Amino acid sequence: MENNQSKEDMVKEAVEEAKAKAAEDTDTAEKTADAEETETPETEGEESVADEKADTEKPEEKKSKKFGKKNRKDKKDEKIEELTDRVARQMAEFDNFRKRTDKEKSQMYEIGAKDVIDKILPVVDNFERGLAAIPEGETEHPFMQGMDKVYKQLMTTLEGLGVKPIEAVGQEFDPEFHNAVMHEDNEDLGENIVSEELQKGYMYRDTVVRHSMVKVAN
Repeated sequence: MENNQSKEDMVKEAVEEAKAKAAEDTDTAEKTADAEETETPETEGEESVADEKADTEKPEEKKSKKFGKKNRKDKKDEKIEELTDRVARQMAEFDNFRKRTDKEKSQMYEIGAKDVIDKILPVVDNFERGLAAIPEGETEHPFMQGMDKVYKQLMTTLEGLGVKPIEAVGQEFDPEFHNAVMHEDNEDLGENIVSEELQKGYMYRDTVVRHSMVKVAN
């Protein structure tokens, strides 16, 4: 009998211990749940900050984020930009055309002027030959003086147009300005020096109209 009672007592003690352990586990679970609930205010605060940011966004930004598309320009604005670009291009093309035309006109004028001057130069040569052939005693004759005045007026007019004679005698020979047709040995002159001008050369502005025909020494 005593053994049976002792076994029953041991069973009862085991049951009581199991109940106590279950109660402890339940109490621990409740404490853990309470601790998690105390942490939720922080997350709620973060959610409130996110809500405030969302409220501060402009309606356009909300729409663009919502639909994921950029705002398109108005068709009228696009047409205005297109027409403005077209006008700017046409103005640039017109300016280039005007500059090109002015340059071509200037070149045509230069060519025409050189052609006219080239035809006048033989007249100048004849004036100079005629005046050089006048005897010394007849230089005061009225006819001779009149011819001299006409020659001087002609040369003044050509000079005003930009025509000037090329310097030759005493200058070093330069094929860009001189045309050597004769050669001589002359101890009084240096090497490759123009000793005589057979026909006068002329320039129109910076362009040679006619080269000087010269004799070169040494």
